[in-house]
Amino acid sequence: MSKIKNDFNKLKFKKEHPEAIIPKYAKIADSGFDFYALVINKKDSLGSYAKDILIPPGEQALIRTGVSCSIPIGYEIQIRPKSGLAAKYGLTITNTPGTIDAGYVNREIKVILRNNGNKIYKAKHQEKIAQGVFTPVIQANIEEIKEFTEEDMKKDRGGGFGSTGIN
Repeated sequence: MSKIKNDFNKLKFKKEHPEAIIPKYAKIADSGFDFYALVINKKDSLGSYAKDILIPPGEQALIRTGVSCSIPIGYEIQIRPKSGLAAKYGLTITNTPGTIDAGYVNREIKVILRNNGNKIYKAKHQEKIAQGVFTPVIQANIEEIKEFTEEDMKKDRGGGFGSTGIN
């Protein structure tokens, strides 16, 4: 599989646990790469221990990935749900899209998985639980003003929050 390689878009991942899986793209045209669950059901050589993660309907759980990363300044990783998990089990990411900022360095990435389905979901070790989308970030030049200009007001669409499309 051929991949575009540039220094400006390089993501560096580090395993924080030996059984963690480094995220990867499943197909060459994918916009998102997969994050995998780290669910250890026994004490390992590092002394890590985690019990089975069961997520009842309407509840959420923080799922470890066992990886950390270094993101170039000017970029972020957006954490998004896996469509297959959403369709089959009603699973989503609570804060979708979750954001991993460039300043979140050398800290384990975790995913807030929410069960909107009607059955208890058991998170499985090394299963795909989310996808990450690497995207540029443009920081705004924030300015305080006293009043909006006439040009600003021409953009006013009218109506309030959630009012578009309502007759």
